[in-house]
Amino acid sequence: MFTRSLILKTSSLGFVQSTVRQSKVFRPLVSRFIAGDTLEQSLPATEALLQKGLLVTLDYLGENTANEAEALQAKQTYESMLKRISTVKPMPSYASWNKTVTDKTSDRRPPVPDPINISIKLTQCGLDQGDEFAEKNFREVLQTAADLGSFVRVDMEGSEYTERTMKMIDRVLPDFPNTGTVLQSYLYRTDEDVEKVIEWQARVRLVKGAYLEPSSVAFPEKEKVDEAYVKQAKRLLDAAFYPALATHDEKIIDELKAYATEKQIEKSRFEFQMLYGIRRDLQDSLVAQGYNVRVYVPFGDSWYPYFTRRLAERPANAFFILKSFLKG
Repeated sequence: MFTRSLILKTSSLGFVQSTVRQSKVFRPLVSRFIAGDTLEQSLPATEALLQKGLLVTLDYLGENTANEAEALQAKQTYESMLKRISTVKPMPSYASWNKTVTDKTSDRRPPVPDPINISIKLTQCGLDQGDEFAEKNFREVLQTAADLGSFVRVDMEGSEYTERTMKMIDRVLPDFPNTGTVLQSYLYRTDEDVEKVIEWQARVRLVKGAYLEPSSVAFPEKEKVDEAYVKQAKRLLDAAFYPALATHDEKIIDELKAYATEKQIEKSRFEFQMLYGIRRDLQDSLVAQGYNVRVYVPFGDSWYPYFTRRLAERPANAFFILKSFLKG
């Protein structure tokens, strides 16, 4: 955890960011994690994943728009993404989801998993400019998605946005069951939030958490985070509506597979998620075993914050880059 914190703190320095963006040394590693600068550039990678039997969620990189004009531009980009991906792979109808979400006695079985959807950030929708403004933009994106039979997941950002994000999902979900969000296991509050999404029957992605958070709100020890993740993932497998378990930790994946088998939870009732460019071998292996696996495919020129979080998760990549610099 110390190495992770060090990388995140160092990467926030202005001269470090400038060096990373301009140096050719970083380009091969950036392209490993980022599918392209534009949506069109990301589509070949997306289609290749779909052809292998993997599912995809596309992420337009960027966060914390500075003004309403930037937020409106991001909203338009989301809508363009939804229209474009509807031509890549047929989307299922979400009409069947409405009854599933509202009828608590239903079997809660999703249709065939949507092969491709999008992930968005509320701060890109203008959350820093106000909740009402962001919600209006969010609802317009969801309406476009509903018209196209698609799903939109709201990424969870730093802890200062967690409560506002949860409240917005609670307000919007009754009107748009084609949305869901993300929970981060390292936050102390997540056990309670797990129960909320179960009550709402919202689709949720469970992650460990990648932001630099103080010990007042998040577990600083990796062992505690792993323990919380496994406990919460099992709870979601038991009771949530088509949860997405996002981890590259093979030991944890094996434990969750064994749990699902023991509890007779069908493979169709959940999915694993992994990041583009990470553990491709494990992604393929899980698909071969009959599991649904979705790959988070990011694109855009605002890649630096995402890239540094990936380095912090895999310090060996940062050490490789440092060695390359020292060699000149």
